[in-house]
Amino acid sequence: MSSLAAHADAGAWESIWVYDHFHTVPVATDEATHEAWTLMAAFAATTSRVRLGQMCTCMSYRNPAYLAKVAATADLISGGRVEMGIGAGWYEQEWKAYGYGFPRAGERLARLEEGVQIMKQAWTTGRATLQGEHYQVEDAIVRPLPLQEGGIPLWIAGGGEKVTLRIAAQYAQYTNFDGSPAGFAQKSALLRGHCEALGTDFDAITRSSNYNTIVAATEAEVASRIDAIEARVTPSLGEAKAAEFVSEYRSGEALGVGTPEQIVERLTGMQELGLGYSIHYFPEAAYDRSGIELFEREVMPALLGAREAVSALA
Repeated sequence: MSSLAAHADAGAWESIWVYDHFHTVPVATDEATHEAWTLMAAFAATTSRVRLGQMCTCMSYRNPAYLAKVAATADLISGGRVEMGIGAGWYEQEWKAYGYGFPRAGERLARLEEGVQIMKQAWTTGRATLQGEHYQVEDAIVRPLPLQEGGIPLWIAGGGEKVTLRIAAQYAQYTNFDGSPAGFAQKSALLRGHCEALGTDFDAITRSSNYNTIVAATEAEVASRIDAIEARVTPSLGEAKAAEFVSEYRSGEALGVGTPEQIVERLTGMQELGLGYSIHYFPEAAYDRSGIELFEREVMPALLGAREAVSALA
C-alpha cells in the first residue's frame, strides 16, 4: 500500500482513497482490512503531494468531536492534504460485529447531520458545542486547527434523495453518488432542488462518482483480467460469491471496465452530465499495476484534455 501511494504521489493522480471498513466487503473474511484513519496518518507522513481521502468514513464508528480531532491532526501531518469523505454507513454485518447495533436509516442519517455540524464548528472555530439527539458535546476544544482555510473539505457520500442530498446541499463541498448516466442525472437534479430550497450554490458543489476500473488494450485482455480476479477471490468468497463479485465487471454496464477508448468515451459523457471528479478502484492494484499504468498513459490525458477532469486512485 505504501508503494502504491508513492507511485500515485510521484505521478499525475490528484488523490488516493481508502475505505472505512473493519471487515472485507462484500463478505467478511480473515483477509487484511486496515483502519482508515490510521492509514490517513501513515500516508500523510509518507507522501508529499497527493490529497488523502476516505470513501467514505462512517460517522457512527467514531464520536464526531474525536473524529474532528483525528482528521485535524492528519491534516497537519500531511501539510493540509486531507479530505473528509463522510456518510451514514451501511454494512450491517460489520456494525453488529463491532457492537454498534444497526439503527434504522433515519437515525444513521440524523447522526451524520449532527456529526457534520460538530466537525464544521471544530475546524472553523477550534471548539464545538452541540446538544443533539444523538451527540452531545460541550465546548470541545479541537486545536490546532486544520491547515486548510475553512476546515477540511467535506464529501457527503450517498444518494438518499430526501435526507442525504439535503445534507450535502447544506454542508458539502463535494458529493459522491451513483455514477451511471441515468442515476447521476437524477441525483444531480435532486441535489439542485435541495440547493434552491436552502439557498445554497449548486454550482459550488463538485459532484463525484466511484468506478470499479479494469482496463486493457483489447476486450479479450479485459475478459482475461476479470477471469484472473475471479480466480483470486474464489478461495475466500467461494465460487458463487466470487462470480457475483465480478458480475458487474462482465455485465458491460460498468463504465470503468473496457479498453482505454471505451472508458474515455463513457467518462467523457459523464463529464458532459456534470461529473467533476472520478474515483477509480482497481481490483488488481495489489498484484498488477499494468492496468493503472495504462490508465495513466491513455485515459487520464484524454479526459483531462476533454474537460480538465480530475481522477483519483483508490
